[in-house]
Amino acid sequence: MNDPDNEAEQALKELDADETAKGERIDQWLAARLQPDLSRSRIQALMREGAVHLNGQPATEPKRKLVPGDRIVITMPEPAPAEPVGEDIPLDILFEDDDLIVINKPAGLVVHPGAGNWTGTLVNAMIHHCGASLSGIGGVRRPGIVHRLDKDTSGVLVVAKNDLAHRVLSEAFADHGRTGDLERAYDALVWGSPARVAGTVDAPLGRSGTDRTRQAVVPETREDARHAVTHFTVLERFGQKEDATAMAALVECRLETGRTHQIRVHMAHIGHPLIGDQDYGRAFFTKANKLGDTLGPVVRMFPRQALHARLLAFSHPVTGEPMRFEAPHPQDLAELLEGFRRWSPNGKT
Repeated sequence: MNDPDNEAEQALKELDADETAKGERIDQWLAARLQPDLSRSRIQALMREGAVHLNGQPATEPKRKLVPGDRIVITMPEPAPAEPVGEDIPLDILFEDDDLIVINKPAGLVVHPGAGNWTGTLVNAMIHHCGASLSGIGGVRRPGIVHRLDKDTSGVLVVAKNDLAHRVLSEAFADHGRTGDLERAYDALVWGSPARVAGTVDAPLGRSGTDRTRQAVVPETREDARHAVTHFTVLERFGQKEDATAMAALVECRLETGRTHQIRVHMAHIGHPLIGDQDYGRAFFTKANKLGDTLGPVVRMFPRQALHARLLAFSHPVTGEPMRFEAPHPQDLAELLEGFRRWSPNGKT
């Protein structure tokens, strides 16, 4: 018979910082003491969820430095539902070997099981497709997710099939290509157009104060502020005027960091939210009324943010071989772009 009191004790992890903690980041110090039970990334996730308390207060910033005597309490969440099961979901596979698989993810496909989406995800599809070729991530036969695309963002995504590939690729994505060969390019169709052909948005992101499911640009002094940098290049302008303003533009975005909803929030921050973005561009929806009877209804009915992960390049985690993959625009985005080109035949920048 299970002992309820013992189970309650197991739900908490309590630690007192000693002299070794002086000046150490809280996530690093905890990871060094709690591995293999809790990895650093898992600790960071628990902090974001409010499950880590420092001296009785929520500790949400992994960079927080410790001092001897600090009291840390981790409240472990209830066990997650059973491991995902394989499901026969079609995959557009760009490349596959014993270590990894690269797919062209369609819009509408959730990457990982979670609240409200325990089935029908990319992970379920991968378990079915890969079968015994998955040697296991952390001792469990499941695919290793090293980066994600929003449910309604399409494009290139790589998934690890074993622990080694998962570790090497995770390190590459955490580094964001600063010291390696990682390269990511996204195509975004936005309202209006930046005045300059190329530029950079350097603005920290954190949880929105009005909706916890959304991100927002926040002051860098805020405890949960996370450094975020997006580089953009205008590829086409539609409905361009003499002052270089336009009704819409196709913009290539390259990430220097990889935060949740980064491109969507950054483009909205500079006044050019993505067409179709229900979360960050709703105030611009009436602009479709200026597009006429042919294009206007198409834009109003576009069911998702117009964002596509077109390019992904990286070094193979085992062989070191350079790998580069591009996915053409999916049909819905291609038709939307063609509609803008017909509406504005001189749309090239």
